Amino acid sequence: MTSLAKILIIDDNSKLMEDALPMYGYEVQAAHDGLMGLKILDEHNDFDLILLDIVMPNLDGWETLKAIRSNEKVSKIPIIMLTSVSDTNKQISGLKFGADDYVTKPFVLPNLLARIEALLRRSSWNKDVKQHKPLFFLNGDEITPLTAREKEILSFVAKGKSNAQIAESLFVREVTIKTHLNSIYRKLKVDNRVQAVLLAQQMEII
Repeated sequence: MTSLAKILIIDDNSKLMEDALPMYGYEVQAAHDGLMGLKILDEHNDFDLILLDIVMPNLDGWETLKAIRSNEKVSKIPIIMLTSVSDTNKQISGLKFGADDYVTKPFVLPNLLARIEALLRRSSWNKDVKQHKPLFFLNGDEITPLTAREKEILSFVAKGKSNAQIAESLFVREVTIKTHLNSIYRKLKVDNRVQAVLLAQQMEII
């Protein structure tokens, strides 16, 4: 199956994006600091877009951005900066360095997906990028309906609550939450929390 686009994630905390973006049709590769990201770009220049965190070990996002924009082979790849910095002046400075867009952490996944799609749509880097909205399919398989309790637990998961926090809120043992989550994964035919939440939101289960 052909991917919508190939994305390089340069972020020392990229698990959410690594789990989520492939479900929406994107091929991803991750680097956990700027030096590793530059090494990957030196070996592969076929990425359609880069998601670049600012605060990272070894080489931060600003220096990584400058290095990418000074390398003729990859200088035109669109870059979305991921930052907890809300200072408008710093964001403007980043745009001057060559960033194409910003997403402020903690971000809502639909917002990130919309920014990615919009930037790919207007970018001249890859003329052949598909324009339809990526969706996650179940290959035609029907899912088993969730119980009211399972929906409640999944709603807590969607808010970023840990198993221990959910158990405390529902006055049950943590092992009970784990049992419910395993049942949810089995019914939705997914492997982890991120996939379960994404699918549930897409199907309007929660």
